[in-house]
Amino acid sequence: MKIIILGAGQVGSSVAESLVSEANDITIVDTDPARLSQLQDRFDLRTVAGNAASPSTLRQAGAEDADMLIAVTQSDQTNLCACRIAKSLFNLPTRIARVRSADYIEFPELLDEANFAVDFSICPEQIVTDYIVKLIEFPEALQVLEFADGLVSLVAVRAFAGGPLVGHPLADLRKHMPSVDARIAAVYRHDQAIIPHGDTVVEPGDEVFCLAATKNIRQVMRELRRMDKSVKRIMIAGGGNIGHRLVRAIENDYQVKVIDRNKRHAQWLAENVRNALVLQGDATDEKLLDEENVDQMDLFLALTNDDENNIMSALLAKRMGAKRVAALINRRTYADLLQGSQIDIAISPAQTSIGTLLAHVRRGDVAAVHSLRRGAAEALELVAHGDAQSSQVVGRRIEELPVIEGATIAAIVRRLPRPETVAISNEVAEERTHKVIIAHHDTLIQTDDHVIVFVVSKSLVPRVEKLFQVSLGFI
Repeated sequence: MKIIILGAGQVGSSVAESLVSEANDITIVDTDPARLSQLQDRFDLRTVAGNAASPSTLRQAGAEDADMLIAVTQSDQTNLCACRIAKSLFNLPTRIARVRSADYIEFPELLDEANFAVDFSICPEQIVTDYIVKLIEFPEALQVLEFADGLVSLVAVRAFAGGPLVGHPLADLRKHMPSVDARIAAVYRHDQAIIPHGDTVVEPGDEVFCLAATKNIRQVMRELRRMDKSVKRIMIAGGGNIGHRLVRAIENDYQVKVIDRNKRHAQWLAENVRNALVLQGDATDEKLLDEENVDQMDLFLALTNDDENNIMSALLAKRMGAKRVAALINRRTYADLLQGSQIDIAISPAQTSIGTLLAHVRRGDVAAVHSLRRGAAEALELVAHGDAQSSQVVGRRIEELPVIEGATIAAIVRRLPRPETVAISNEVAEERTHKVIIAHHDTLIQTDDHVIVFVVSKSLVPRVEKLFQVSLGFI
């Protein structure tokens, strides 16, 4: 696929890295020649220096015969203008734009074919915000990811000594929870992937990826580690784009304090939040953290635009007694070094948001993609199409499928023939239109099933996609 990426920042660079490794023809456009030179030294791609919203620049980048445009510069206006030009002048088939302003979200008609001609828009800041909200809801987790509109959750946890399943084979999971079906999709030990089998023994310190129906996920997590107390008090360093969005999302449910260094922005922030306490100051100031009782915080989140400040403030908060700390870290090398150290969670904004983009680039019908372990692994939600003649998966049991070592079919979400009313308790019932099936060796895949696949290495993704593609004769 011939793809043009506009913007060589964190998001654009991460997208380029992911797509180049999948044998796509990539051209990346940016106004900074030095940044482009660094990318060209690292990856097999073409670069063009120039204004991403200029017709001549887009022509130079190959817009006349490109398959997809991914506009992810820092400027909404540049991204939207580029999509309009790509459609009007070059009839470029697929156009994706990064949109940060809430105004465009409130008026989606501005993005349609008659206006800016954006096929799909993403807001990385909102994706990261939603991701952090999930981490707050599951304070024991390293990652929390959802599939099939929230019906299925994949959670990464660090196994602790004393967990009921720790020190026991995975086959014992069913004995511990006879009424709950779950799947251990992968185990990482000392950063090495272990393909899980029934006799695999979980050891303390293992990073374990558990998949289950969302309503059961907490019970599965209890098997692997002690459950922390729910989060009540949160301190946030940085009231920028992500910090502000997060405060607005959580301030009604938690006690929130936010620290911002810029006096004018702190004042604006105080006027635009309802229940959070806004403080003007430096989050690396030990005296300020002490005065604001950082030792009583259940969670400290460092969300400024400066990696070093985030690292230092998170380390300081942890040393001063904050129960759990997380830091937003753009540089992947920093994130890899610090994850699981004194910093409990290192959040990579680009890797967190890239899955939304990848779902629109993957071949075949891919409903969702989640990047795992800072880009090393992936979880995909693929839709099975066709029939037993045109598909390699439909009408077959999992044990009958070609073996791709390192790829695990973990669950299936299937639409019910008719809605079912299920009793949640004596007083509460809900109507369900889909059911979650945890995959076993004899599970039969049907057409239109949403199949969730975990791959321990991104290099396996093309083989998985090919497995789910239907033959050319299928209509």
